[in-house]
Amino acid sequence: MRQRLDDFALLGRECGQSNYTAVNHASQNAQNKQKLNRIGQSATPRVFTIIEVCESLANGCGFAICLSSAKTRFNMARRSIARDSEAIRRSLGARPIVLVGLMGAGKTSVGRRLAEKLNINFVDADHEIELAAGKPITEIFADHGEIYFREGERRVIARLLENGSQVLATGGGAWMNSDTREKVKERGISVWLKADLDVLLRRVAKRNDRPLLQKDPEGVLRNLIEQRYPFYATADVTVESRDVQHGQMVNDVIKALADWPGLEIGDDE
Repeated sequence: MRQRLDDFALLGRECGQSNYTAVNHASQNAQNKQKLNRIGQSATPRVFTIIEVCESLANGCGFAICLSSAKTRFNMARRSIARDSEAIRRSLGARPIVLVGLMGAGKTSVGRRLAEKLNINFVDADHEIELAAGKPITEIFADHGEIYFREGERRVIARLLENGSQVLATGGGAWMNSDTREKVKERGISVWLKADLDVLLRRVAKRNDRPLLQKDPEGVLRNLIEQRYPFYATADVTVESRDVQHGQMVNDVIKALADWPGLEIGDDE
């Protein structure tokens, strides 16, 4: 498996070392410096193999033992995620996993990968709304207003909840509807992806198709956080949405679901 040097540095931190500590320590050793330079130690990121790094670091710094221990823990954690994923899939039955949270929380990007990990379907409620309406959400807002959109959103989500096991990503305002909250409580499992304001701002800045954020995105998001977070907090499971790789976020959701008593996942060990 090939991985970035940043990923390798994470293994170093598992052994109590900070970013690049092991690499910097080894580079001080004259015997290893030439090898490190030869495989491309520079400010420009490149891809390393575990073998390359081990060959360059093992001599004289005792890092090979630490690396072996970290790799063992990493593999154990990966197997644990695989076991939890299978247990969640079995325990779901016909219940959907419904992702809620503000725009920019990662419901779609995390949801797609979560569904793939659990080997179930992914459905984006906003996409289904656009299909039903025959026009983009921005046009629905412009042509008919938010009240009209919210009613259509409620009906579409109610229909989607009848489709059984799936990962369903909902729009930011969907959870504010009491009927939707009640139906999800009856038929599914709700997961709130909770993101801080600065995280949301960085993410929503990448898109300009969000009707509510056309003016003063920071002010709008602050108000939405104040209004909606108390409702999001009623979800079955809460997972902090962080600026990490999507795969890590998926693992966080899987761990949180596995720990949620409502799934009644037994210990097979």
